[in-house]
Amino acid sequence: MPSITTKDGVEIFYKDWGSGQPIVFSHGWPLSADDWDAQMMFFLNHGFRVIAHDRRGHGRSSQPGTGHDMDHYADDLAAVTAHLDLKGAVHVGHSTGGGEVVHYIARHGESRVTKAAIISAVPPLMVKTAANPAGLPKEVFDSFQTQLAANRSQFYLDVASGPFYGFNRPGAKVSQGLIWNWWRQGMMGGAKAHYDGIVAFSQTDFTEDLKKINAPVLVMHSEDDQIVPYVAAGPLSAKLLKKGTLKTYKGFPHGMPSSEAATINADLLAFIKG
Repeated sequence: MPSITTKDGVEIFYKDWGSGQPIVFSHGWPLSADDWDAQMMFFLNHGFRVIAHDRRGHGRSSQPGTGHDMDHYADDLAAVTAHLDLKGAVHVGHSTGGGEVVHYIARHGESRVTKAAIISAVPPLMVKTAANPAGLPKEVFDSFQTQLAANRSQFYLDVASGPFYGFNRPGAKVSQGLIWNWWRQGMMGGAKAHYDGIVAFSQTDFTEDLKKINAPVLVMHSEDDQIVPYVAAGPLSAKLLKKGTLKTYKGFPHGMPSSEAATINADLLAFIKG
């Protein structure tokens, strides 16, 4: 399997398909590059080169006990892009991956980047603070860690069956395949990486990162996102970005790249070609 080894000895698995302008996908917690299947196939068929990696401790990458923070996530992504010598790339991040993309661009510069899109993404800051009153209380994330440590398998099944895809909403059309694929990806990764990752995605403040970015960024967020609440995320990120464009969806779930792939793919394609 194609992989690179980081400076601190972590093996990062990646997929690299096709040719043309590169689009690099960063997945959400606690998933893997497989969560981008619908996008990878779509953009491959539209003449793009598509790349996605498994974050350290996730999927097929190795499972170190340390380094599960946004600095390492961004540096690992930079290592992949440098190894593949990508130029003029579009970076697309979902949820935690949106934070990874924002931090990568702010930390490593824009010499390899032309545009970015963040979907249902965690920036600017998820946790509630005095400066971020619309965020979620820290107790919510503490509970995630408690449930993960007690019974990770059941916790992941509950998340995928309920709020992640909005399957807990009245009249929702449930896809058992989506649920099991989410669970499969989660259980491939390491418990320690996922436990620490909860702190990384909830407590990292991306405010200054967003302000630094000069490239055009499409911010895609649903008002019915039950994982990363709209009020504390998408609109605030779009305002902080120099060239941010907010695309709001009404009844879509947090996992809309999979459950609403046709709409998301079309909107991404229009942005990339625009």
